[in-house]
Amino acid sequence: MANKDITDPARMEKIVSLCKRRGFIFQSGELYGGLNGCWDYGPLGVELKRNLKDYWWRKTVQERDDVLGLDGSILTMEQVLVSSGHVGGFSDPMVDCKTCKGRFRADNLEGSECKEKPSVCPGQSPKCELTEPRQFNLMLQTNFGATGEQIAYLRPETAQSIFCQYKNVLDSNRVKLPFGIAQVGKSFRNEINPRNFIFRSREFEQMEIEYFCHPDDGMRLTDEWLETRLTFYGEIGIPREKLHILDVPDGDRAFYSRKTYDIEYEFPFGVQELEGVAYRTDYDLKVHQEGAGKPLEYFDEETKQRFLPHVVEPSAGCDRTVLALICEAFDEETLTDDKGKTDVRTVLRFKPIMAPVKVGIFPLLKKNAEQVRIAREIQRQLQPWMNVFYDEGGAVGRRYRRQDEVGTPFCVTVDFDTLGENGDELKGTVTLRHRDSMEQERLPVEALLPWLLERVR
Repeated sequence: MANKDITDPARMEKIVSLCKRRGFIFQSGELYGGLNGCWDYGPLGVELKRNLKDYWWRKTVQERDDVLGLDGSILTMEQVLVSSGHVGGFSDPMVDCKTCKGRFRADNLEGSECKEKPSVCPGQSPKCELTEPRQFNLMLQTNFGATGEQIAYLRPETAQSIFCQYKNVLDSNRVKLPFGIAQVGKSFRNEINPRNFIFRSREFEQMEIEYFCHPDDGMRLTDEWLETRLTFYGEIGIPREKLHILDVPDGDRAFYSRKTYDIEYEFPFGVQELEGVAYRTDYDLKVHQEGAGKPLEYFDEETKQRFLPHVVEPSAGCDRTVLALICEAFDEETLTDDKGKTDVRTVLRFKPIMAPVKVGIFPLLKKNAEQVRIAREIQRQLQPWMNVFYDEGGAVGRRYRRQDEVGTPFCVTVDFDTLGENGDELKGTVTLRHRDSMEQERLPVEALLPWLLERVR
């Protein structure tokens, strides 16, 4: 197993630079100096994130008979979060360093040593002077109504709307245990110290399932969901050998959890959590049943039993997974030409299903009207099925490199052979270039769509 403490800040710096340069991710409000802990996804980033969310939904909801979808509101009424325990206890211990003026979570300190900013905080020296820990509320409160007298919160997690709507989903959709409710959506936490790019931020997106089951099945289903989620990561391009499974010990789990696994990934800034798979028992439905004063029990028609279902929760960070996909795909490859000259090719080796752009489409010469016409026709043919990018600027080699840098798996070039100017044998075919191997082959124009659909969806 890899050393969890190994980091590669130089690699991370290159990744962050690439994300801004090529339009994956920008800091929110950068024009005005930036809003700390908030990020905007650019044209390529939003495509990558959408591909991830769509695939998660397809594997979690569309291809399963036992999981349904929900899209709950972001504004959450106060009583919901009172019952769940967030209003009374959703906080982190915070300390300040009087020397470096840094602000940190107390549980991220080892003695007086600061793990958050070791190169800045004098926690590495006797000069470090930390304040006593104090509780810092992580929720973002808002007021609404005509006079602003009503209190609500920007939800700190997507789970609570699922628990509150569990009975409505059960009654309206003729489902039986075990079944799950899935949701993808924004959550908000007033993090003490946002860090590591989009890994820990104040506004983030979750991909979450609450899987309701009989109390006897909770432990077994937790292990089954762990394996299901590990398989998912392999399918999107994060290999099993880069993942670590932490079986969270008793003293570190939430008090209501009987079993929790953390799925961790080897980021350039260290091994960190991507997803938690937690067996939450019946805690959530119990507190909402008590808080609302309404029954949430399940009646089993076969056994004639009435009980509160238990819950297994696989909860993934969408933004963290986007970052893991970029980190895993990022590569710098040294190439040597026939004359012995070396060059470094930057490439994002996304799996085609995750790639923001599936195909780059080029006319070899932008001044050749027939090449441009055919290239534009190919663009129109493919656009209803996948995201493509038309480019006619500069040498074709440079166009290939630009597409390599954003992770486009295939490029199609319309050239003189396409027009039949070098004989009829290759007329009506195009050059198809593979990103990873840089190998090229020829395909008939009419064969492009079915060939690509087999590989990018």
